[in-house]
Order: sequence, then C-alpha cells, then structure tokens
Amino acid sequence: MKHINKQSIFIAALLALIGFASCKKTWLDVNQDPNRVTDANVTAELIFPAAANEVGQAAVGSTSLQEWMGYWAPNGGFVPQQNVISYNIDYTFGDGLFQNRYNILFDLHQAEVKGLANGNVDLAAASIILSVKLFQEVVDLYGDVPYSQTFQVDKTTTPIYDPSQGIYNSLQARLDTAITYLTNNAPTNSFSAADIINHGDVSKWIKFANTLKLRLLIRQSEVSGFDPSSEIAKIQNGGNFIDHILGAGESITVNPGYVNDVNKQSPFYGAHGWTPSGVQSDQATDANNYIITILSNTSDPRIGRFFYPGGFDISNGYVGNIFGDPIGTLAQANQSSYFGPALVGELNANLVGTGYSKNQFIFPSYESLFLYAEAVARGWVAGNADAALAAAITESFVWTGVPDATNAASAYITANASITTLGAANTASDKARIVAYQKYIANTGIDPQESFFDLNRLHYLTDNSYISTLPTKISNTLPLRYLYAQSEYTTNSANVPKEVAGDEFTKKIFWQP
Repeated sequence: MKHINKQSIFIAALLALIGFASCKKTWLDVNQDPNRVTDANVTAELIFPAAANEVGQAAVGSTSLQEWMGYWAPNGGFVPQQNVISYNIDYTFGDGLFQNRYNILFDLHQAEVKGLANGNVDLAAASIILSVKLFQEVVDLYGDVPYSQTFQVDKTTTPIYDPSQGIYNSLQARLDTAITYLTNNAPTNSFSAADIINHGDVSKWIKFANTLKLRLLIRQSEVSGFDPSSEIAKIQNGGNFIDHILGAGESITVNPGYVNDVNKQSPFYGAHGWTPSGVQSDQATDANNYIITILSNTSDPRIGRFFYPGGFDISNGYVGNIFGDPIGTLAQANQSSYFGPALVGELNANLVGTGYSKNQFIFPSYESLFLYAEAVARGWVAGNADAALAAAITESFVWTGVPDATNAASAYITANASITTLGAANTASDKARIVAYQKYIANTGIDPQESFFDLNRLHYLTDNSYISTLPTKISNTLPLRYLYAQSEYTTNSANVPKEVAGDEFTKKIFWQP
C-alpha cells in the first residue's frame, strides 16, 4: 500500500525555498544547504496550504458520479466510457481516486504531526478536520479501509483494514479533539498565514467540525437503533444548535490565488470550464436530460445557473442528453447545455466563462443547512422542519446566484409544495427523503458524491430514468460502492478484503439500509 508519496508535500516547500537560490553563499555554508528540502525545513506551515489546495481539487468530484446521478451526460462528440454507462466497473475503476485521497491524507497527517510538534495547534486541528472529511468519504465509497495503521510507515507499509463503523466512531472523537485544540489555544500568526481556507477564523473551523459531526450522524440515520443524542448535545453545547454549524454564507472554500494560466486555474473551472486559450476543457460532457426535465417541470430558476442554454443561445432552450443512448442520437457539444455560471462563471464577449479565479468549494453552505433540516425533520433537533428546509433551499438559490434569490426561492417553494414541504410525509424517513431530494437538486453539478451517498441511504429518486439506457448494462440499479483498488491487491494483498464481481451491487456500507 503506497501512502508515502511525498511529492505533493514538497511542492509548497520547493516554491517557498527556491527564492533563496540566489542568496550569497560563503565557505561556511558547505555543511548546511538552506535550499535543500529536508524533513526539518518542510514545516507544517508549508505543507498545509498545498494539502488544503489538494482537498479543493478532490472536491471537484467524479464525472462518472455526475453521470450516474443524472446531472451530466456524454454528448455526441466522443465515445462514452463503456464501464460508466454499463456500470461494469472493476478494481481499476476507483484506483486513482483511492490513491489520490490517501496521498492527500498523508500530507494532512504530516501537517498535523508537525503542527503539534512546533506549537501550531490550530493548524494541526484544521488538518484533522480536513482529514475527517476525506476519511468519511473514503469509507462511504469503499467500506472498510486502512485507518488505524495508516501512515505508520516505521511499523508497517501494509496496514490492516479497519471496520467502517469503528472508523466513524473514531472520526467523531477526532473532531472532538480538533475542537478542543481550537477552543483552548489562541490562533497564531503563522496559522492565519498558512490557512488558505478560513484565513485563521477559528470560529468557522469549529463550525465546520461540528457540521462534519452532523454529517457523520445523518449518514447513520437509517441504522437500526442508532441514537445520535449524545453527539447532538456536543454540537449544541448548551446553545442554539444552528449557531454551532455552518450557516448561510459560510461555505468552506479554498483559493491560494488562482489565475488564468496552465494548471493555475480554480480546479473545477480547470476541469470543466475553459483552458487559458479559451477552449472548452470538457468537450465530451454536458447536461443530462434527467435533471433538465426536473428543473424545467418545476420552473426552477436555478436551471440558468447550473447550465448555459444549448449552444450558449437562449433561443435553443436547455438541452440535455439521455445517459446511455446511442452516440448517433446524442446532441453535439455545440447543441447541448454546458455547465453554467454558478460553476464556471459568467460568459465574456467570446462566450468563455470567467470563473478561473473563483474560490474552489470544499463544503457549500447550503449542504450544512440541508443536514440541519434533516436533523430537525427527524426530531433530533428542536425546530420547524419546513422552515429549516425553506432556509436550505433559499441558501442554494443564493449560492448559485439566482437574482432576487430570497423571493425567487419563496415562489419556487410555494409553486412546488408537494416536493418542498413535509406536510404529506408520515415517517422520519419520508421527511428525510423530501429534504434529500431538494438537496439533490441543489447539488446539481456541485457534489454528486453526496447525492450518491444519500441515494444509497434513502432511495429518494423514485423516477429511475436517471439509469443508463444502454441495453447491455449489467444492472438496472447503480452500484452501492466502489470495488477496492487494484493497487491494494498488488501491494497489500494480505489485508485488503477479497471481493468478486457483483459485490459492488450487493456488499453494502454499514450505514446502508
């Protein structure tokens, strides 16, 4: 198992230290080269910004999940990925994602260890919080994964796979530790300088930690006998619950200074916007007809924020392709709806998006409010569930930049009461499905991973026309999880759980009902 790729943690160090290359040297310098990157001079303050940027890059998400969840679809310009439209994934399908997440987690681990060693406790806490976010997502994609022995390279390079339920419990405790660090230690100037996410705002980091605590709880909501009360009490901390999690306008984003240059654009824009020379970065993918139909049928004004009209011409309307249809029947890229201004910025005179310098989202504010709405709907937290859901929907309208967002959201809720209010829901799970459906719409093109996890937990999409139409697909349902990475079977075969084809459809994550 390869968890010791140090290339990424040295990038920031090299950039910082290269400026010393022209310094005057004397004969006394022969025993210590200040320009050499070593464990001693690669500090937590250098590692953390690089790792934070990597977390932002990871949040761009998977195009495959965008397509599986009915948000995006291949257009007629390129041959679609057969394993994606057929669901016939194998051990290589999630290999790159698995290795990428663990490389980021290694960098965050190094930032935590070095931060604690040099007294930058707040930076260590921030590293823990970002690590928890990624570890939960790795568990939710794969199930049992390396955790307790990971990064103990002095003891083993083949860590065991820990039970996913135990990892969840440990992640809750880790967030408690991070909150304690942030509460009991005054922020340092070095933390503020290194923090390219919240810029030293300790209160916001604590809210982010509490929001992740809530997300861990919500994910387990369908587990029989699950009792969240003790953790809910910790988040509430004797006050108003909503004041202790991320609220309206409190998105978690990262921006080290993105510019319109190669490999320096905001990550989502770089992947799905335009190149510095003005060419579409993603020429193979556009809107999915499934989500276009939902947005159109409910007169949802966010449609023009999630997507541009077909061919960037409003007279064409919004054009989506059907996932899995034959390539000859699909609309071309110049006919389909490309990703909209909420994601890639407004168009300039050359019909090129302007979002290359946009903050890269890590955790949108509206997601926190949808978690809160579900907690209220389930009776975990006191409050008016319909009001909480309305606030979450409204925040999505604000986040996506809908004009006159508050009034537009109110009109949308009123016109679509059957899917925006909880009156007809009988059980806590029924109420949660209404919340999750609105969260699904809000996450269009933004966080397909969260929508995928919610679908596996609540099955809130009753219209299954998001499923691939390919006649030779191997299943009429989505996989429940990814198969373990091929690299793990190669390097950690003694510990990686053995799987066979089909397990991705039957072998559930512990929180899946």
